[in-house]
Amino acid sequence: MPEGDTIARLVRRLEPRTAGRTVTSSEVRIGRGAGTSLVGRVLLGWDSRGKHILTRFSGGLTLHTHLKMDGRWTLLDQPKVLPRRLDPDVRVVIGLDGGPTLYGIALPVVELVPTREEATVVGHLGPDLLGPGWDEEEAVRRLGADPARPVVEALLDQRNLAGMGSVWAVETCYLRGLHPWRPVGTVDLPAAVRLARRMLRHSTDTTGSHVTTGNTRRGETHWVYGRAGHPCRRCGTTVEHRAAQPGEPYARDTWWCPTCQPPVD
Repeated sequence: MPEGDTIARLVRRLEPRTAGRTVTSSEVRIGRGAGTSLVGRVLLGWDSRGKHILTRFSGGLTLHTHLKMDGRWTLLDQPKVLPRRLDPDVRVVIGLDGGPTLYGIALPVVELVPTREEATVVGHLGPDLLGPGWDEEEAVRRLGADPARPVVEALLDQRNLAGMGSVWAVETCYLRGLHPWRPVGTVDLPAAVRLARRMLRHSTDTTGSHVTTGNTRRGETHWVYGRAGHPCRRCGTTVEHRAAQPGEPYARDTWWCPTCQPPVD
């Protein structure tokens, strides 16, 4: 699933090529508002909230989408057209004046909502690690609200921190020396939150794909994420892995070094 930095980069790429253009054709094929025409409205701009995307139009209407695992947005200029084989996966089509066409492909979440009611679709999110209204104190408060909760799960809960995903949660735990299932109440949360935000902001501002080691070479980008069975880059201990467990809604596949990240007694 794309993480907050990936979504922020996508929005940053689409904004200058689409904002201010008038919709000349549109199809909203699924979700709340399916069948609604956007023709004649001006695409005002894009906003990312964690892993969610808000596309705003004149007349007080917002298109809320989420990529989850397989969704994507594609922008094509004339005379390019989308391959026919992808047509069954198209969920949204927005033609804009001047020629470009937006395609929302395999989007699992598509909702048209009044702009004034955006809180109904993103209001549950915690402070956005990349948002202009970042509130570290509130993020720390939310993370620590359930002191017994494993730190990796607390970090992944979008109600605590919006935009955090598996890569950043796992690598934050490693770099802070935290066993993933250490109770969050025993963690220096301000330090963990600052590190996570710094990494996401750096990733957003570069072309690196979730690079945490500083090394962009293939196979060298992460400290422990995806490295089960390989030696820890610091101490040489074999990196361990735990698959996502059914019934744990915020758990994901998790990697850690048992030496650099010892459990709390």
